[in-house]
Amino acid sequence: MPQTDQLAGFRAVGRAAGTNPGNRFESHVREPFHDGWPGEDDLPPLRTEVSIERPRRVITRNNSPDIGFSRSINPYRGCEHGCIYCFARPTHAFLGMSPGLDFESRLVARPEAPEILERELRARSYRPAVIAMGTNTDPYQPIEREHRIVRRILETLRECRHPVAIVTKGTLIERDADILGEMGRLGLARVGISVTTLDAKLGRKMEPRAPAPKRRLETIRRLAEAGCPVRVMVAPVVPALTDHELEDILARAAAAGATAASWIMLRLPLEVSPLFREWLAEHYPDRAKRVMGRVRELHGGRDYDPAWGRRLTGQGVFAEMVARRFSIAARRLGLAAKLPPLRTDLFRRPVRAGDQLALF
Repeated sequence: MPQTDQLAGFRAVGRAAGTNPGNRFESHVREPFHDGWPGEDDLPPLRTEVSIERPRRVITRNNSPDIGFSRSINPYRGCEHGCIYCFARPTHAFLGMSPGLDFESRLVARPEAPEILERELRARSYRPAVIAMGTNTDPYQPIEREHRIVRRILETLRECRHPVAIVTKGTLIERDADILGEMGRLGLARVGISVTTLDAKLGRKMEPRAPAPKRRLETIRRLAEAGCPVRVMVAPVVPALTDHELEDILARAAAAGATAASWIMLRLPLEVSPLFREWLAEHYPDRAKRVMGRVRELHGGRDYDPAWGRRLTGQGVFAEMVARRFSIAARRLGLAAKLPPLRTDLFRRPVRAGDQLALF
């Protein structure tokens, strides 16, 4: 498989992807080769690099009919959690980088996002709607501890009484429980915590730099205690690898304080499919054929079907069985009710010194 030259000369310790497939938009590729010099054990580990981006706007809009939000903010590009199945990996190709190891190790931060957000919210034409974070890459990946972009975004949204919905695997979100708890009690915030498996060994292989499953359950408890509604997300369900854990994940999350639940089937768009198949061959060769056979059954004989309405759940007998199991377990555990819509009527436009204040 063609690769960029980022992989050559490093050991991919603690990374899910084993290779760095070439960028699909580039006409030239480089392939590493062994030249007889010291082996891999003598090479330095692949370190995370962070570059800075200064965008003109930070609120992204979409009109996808099978997604429950129309606006989102992505404080970071790429994700150090490195989940091998991540559907966002192909977006790194738009930056001229690889969806493989580059996606996990060559990250982009947007430190001016809070200030740009405030400017967008101040526009006289702006009308509030829920802003989602974590819809592409995880806002609470490890580099947030240093950059604190999400914390400052939340401070801006709290000041404006603007609704926000967050999806994450990162336990760093507990740092912001004070803001999310306050906003949650006002009907302005909710959080989705993704729990893919309860098997710590499998989780370490599949999501190498994400927090352990037990810690994510503890995060559910802490956010719920702070007053922020929490939804557990069994996402993705990996056929023949994690689907048997569906009921256990829901039960553990409900006991921790989750009040709602959702699930999404495994998605393998573009470069994600060969990366995932490569990962399966390395870590679960005895199950690789079965897993991919089930995946193709879900997507009409292909590794992925991008059609709206089918891409998130798949189709066929297995998809219907998972949906039925989820529905029964969610009802039994009190997780079937939908969370109430977040409020937009409390929004107040940001005010700067010198602005004309409202008379009434």
